[in-house]
Amino acid sequence: MKSLVFDAGPIISLASNNLLWLLRPLKKEFNGKFYITHYVKKEIVDRPLEIKRFKFEAIQVQKLIDEGVLEIIDNSLIREESIKLLNTSNEIFKAYNNYMKIVHLAEISVITAALNLNSDVAVIDEKTTRLLIENPRMIFEILRKTLHTPVSINESNLKEFKNRVRGIKVIRSVELAAIAYEHGLLDEYITKISDAKRSLLESVLWGVKLNGCAVSREEIDNILAMEAK
Repeated sequence: MKSLVFDAGPIISLASNNLLWLLRPLKKEFNGKFYITHYVKKEIVDRPLEIKRFKFEAIQVQKLIDEGVLEIIDNSLIREESIKLLNTSNEIFKAYNNYMKIVHLAEISVITAALNLNSDVAVIDEKTTRLLIENPRMIFEILRKTLHTPVSINESNLKEFKNRVRGIKVIRSVELAAIAYEHGLLDEYITKISDAKRSLLESVLWGVKLNGCAVSREEIDNILAMEAK
């Protein structure tokens, strides 16, 4: 069975833009399973339910869980492997004689679950986690320039991490939004304003960017150009 595993960020980004409902038709189009891990549920449901500002968003996510749109994947193997991979990840880059904690358990659990499920894609908005999978050397450069201090790499741990996550593909909420647009799922928002369809897509892409999706202005412009063809 095809599957996607979602981190907290993309779900929060969609919820913040009143687009959480898109997960229902997107899942239907995908014809597979949408999963979150136990640790992600804690971030987007359990903890927000205790905070008035975020309680309604948490209720909306819980509704998707109740409906089976989002399913919780949780077992002892995923939990154990998540802890191991977290420790490896956070002992790759060292500065000021200390290892840099660059990722969190929920994000790593998404990667671990995707590996264990042989999922098609992990859906992650967070830049550092995505770069750690796709281009870890760029994290090194970012840390070196940001901290203005020498940064070293534990090559053994980096190799172990890269071997573990080999084959994982990552998309973001911005790609989900573009896919929804391509399938006409956002057509109800098309108005009579000038260049309505482009304005709609642009507004959604910028909406998810400004609510936490790590996507550049250039990437947004490229998506707009591609969809205009």
